[in-house]
Amino acid sequence: MPAGVPMSTYLKMLTASLLAMFAGAEVVHRYYRPELTIPEIPPKPGELKTELLGLKEGKHKPQVSQQEELK
Repeated sequence: MPAGVPMSTYLKMLTASLLAMFAGAEVVHRYYRPELTIPEIPPKPGELKTELLGLKEGKHKPQVSQQEELK
């Protein structure tokens, strides 16, 4: 096995790592409680808070990086 570790030690560490990862994910999932429901009627355009409205209309001014401004 990698680095000369016996197979039994390797499997124990793999199992412990996976269990710790799953336990951590469960704790975070329960703490933040994401809303996983799907609405029956899809929202109208513009109602979603995650939409980037400025990109749809093309009215926004392109952002110029500070390095380009200095040139």
